Amino acid sequence: MSRLLARTALLAAAFGTLLAAPPASAQERTIRVLSGASAGGSSDFVTRLVAEAVGPLLGARAVVENRTGVNGTIAAAEVARSAPDGYTVFTCPMSTMTITPQLIGANLPIDPAAELTPIATVALSSYGFVVAANGPYRSVQDVLDAAKRRPGQISFASAGVGSAQHLQGELLQQKTGVRMTHVPYRGATPAVVDILGGRTDFMMTNMADITRQVQDGGLRLLAISDDGGSPLFPDVPPLSRLIPGFDVVGWFAICGQKAMAPETVRRWEGAIRQAMTEPGLVRRMAEGGLTPRFEDTATLTRRLEADRRQWREVIQSVNLRAD
Repeated sequence: MSRLLARTALLAAAFGTLLAAPPASAQERTIRVLSGASAGGSSDFVTRLVAEAVGPLLGARAVVENRTGVNGTIAAAEVARSAPDGYTVFTCPMSTMTITPQLIGANLPIDPAAELTPIATVALSSYGFVVAANGPYRSVQDVLDAAKRRPGQISFASAGVGSAQHLQGELLQQKTGVRMTHVPYRGATPAVVDILGGRTDFMMTNMADITRQVQDGGLRLLAISDDGGSPLFPDVPPLSRLIPGFDVVGWFAICGQKAMAPETVRRWEGAIRQAMTEPGLVRRMAEGGLTPRFEDTATLTRRLEADRRQWREVIQSVNLRAD
């Protein structure tokens, strides 16, 4: 009987190992990496880089699927409904995970932070404070002075109500005491177009959204949202130099289905860790205005919780409601 029990235990252990590792037919399987953003944006950019690098490390073909809507929560909900086998994951941005679910009256298909498993951070994204290069503003102080002279008449653009761009505008007003007008758009791209055209005054958005326009001379970059600055623009000051305590950095991570087994999470975490050492991936992220950054599951979880606390305070203080 003892031999039978021992053999049964060995078989169970072997079966568990097979579940934790890629199946022998993994080359015939497809990993779906979902992005909640449309093609061409910073989230889509990160998703494609990570999928390209991680697929071979996991022994499978990785494909990117764009499922837009409700600031990424449509894609997040699809991942939440998927099998917890590690073959469907989500590129989870800071705004989708920490801002959108906390908007007052939000009617969402999912609360991503509660219903997904954080796996690993892949990139940090500074936000740039930009104005039209041919406009009147030469510094952030110029913008604030104008807002003080003309309360409510200086406008800031965002990618939509409840977006990270929107919340930073609200945070800026809180910390400076000025009153400005929020102009929401359906995404960062049309917002940047109107900044270039002088139809709105300024915007704080992902560096990946504006790097090319700054380099081409269409936009003037006045400040960086976090104390880390931007390696592409080392002479541009952090916003905290003018507004103490203003330190905001966005991030992109990979999240999986809530019931993913710990060994599957570890396998993904290890593959991402290895992918983030590839010089080509690091270079391409940096060229796109992002800071490549691997953070393990525990570190990502702490970052997520801290950001939820920060944005909850802003949302409640201004009674910010979902559209």
